[in-house]
Amino acid sequence: MDLKKICSEVTEITKSVGQFILSEKNNIKELNVEEKGLHDFVTYVDKTSEQKIVDQLSKIIPEAGFIAEEGTAKNKEDKYNWIIDPLDGTTNFIHGITPYAISIALMENDEIVLGVVHELGLDECFYAWKNSPAFLNGEEVTVSTKETVEKSLIATGFPYYDYDRIDAFMKTMEYFMRHSRGLRRLGSAATDLVYVACGRFEAFYEYSLSPWDVAAGAFIVQQAGGKVCDFNGEKNYIFGKEIIASNALTYKEFLSVVKGFMKN
Repeated sequence: MDLKKICSEVTEITKSVGQFILSEKNNIKELNVEEKGLHDFVTYVDKTSEQKIVDQLSKIIPEAGFIAEEGTAKNKEDKYNWIIDPLDGTTNFIHGITPYAISIALMENDEIVLGVVHELGLDECFYAWKNSPAFLNGEEVTVSTKETVEKSLIATGFPYYDYDRIDAFMKTMEYFMRHSRGLRRLGSAATDLVYVACGRFEAFYEYSLSPWDVAAGAFIVQQAGGKVCDFNGEKNYIFGKEIIASNALTYKEFLSVVKGFMKN
C-alpha cells in the first residue's frame, strides 16, 4: 500500500471539503444547530462534510471501515479503518471564530499509519504517513526544543462531561499557570495536537476526548519527534479518553505533573 500517495489524496479531500465548510460559515443560524449533549453541538455542515469525506475515502480503500463522529458510516472493519472528525471545533465554527479543522486518520489493525489535520482558519494542512516526517503545507515540521515546563506554552481543553474529575483538572491548570509560560484553550483538540507537532506549543493534555479528536493529530506529533501517551504514561490515548502530547525534552516532567494530579 502506497501510504504517501494515499496521504496526498486525503489532503486533496480535506481541501475540497474545507472549501464547502468555509462556504457555509456565514449561513449557520441557531435553527441549524443541534445539541447532541451538554455543550456538544452538530450542524448540517458537520453531517454533510462527513458524508463527502466518507464517499471519497471509500474510493481510495474500498475495503476500509469507518469510525466517524457523526455516525455517517458505522461499519468498523478488521484491518483498515478511517477515523474521521469532519469539523473539530464545531462550537468555534457556529460562533464565527477559529480554529476548526478536518481530522482524518487511517488505522491498520491497531496502528495509525496516516494522519491529516487541515485547520481551515489559516488554511494549514498538517500530514504524515508511516515512516515519514511531519509536514505543514509541504514543509517539514518538528516539535520544539524547549527543555522544561517553565519555558513551555501549554494547550488544554475543557471537558464537556465527566465533571467528577474537574477538581483535579483545575489543580493541573493552576500548576501550569504558576510554572509555565501560560495556558491556551483553542477549542479544537486536533489543532492543539498539530500545534505541538510544529513547535507552537510544547505540550497538550485533555480528558473526555474521542478517537476522532486525537487519532490524526497524535500520529503527526509522533512523526514530528514528539511523545504521546495517556495520563498513566501508557499507549491507551486513542480510545482511552485522555491524552498527553509533548516535545521529547519536556515529556517526563510534563507527564509527572499531569499524572500526579489526575491519577491521585
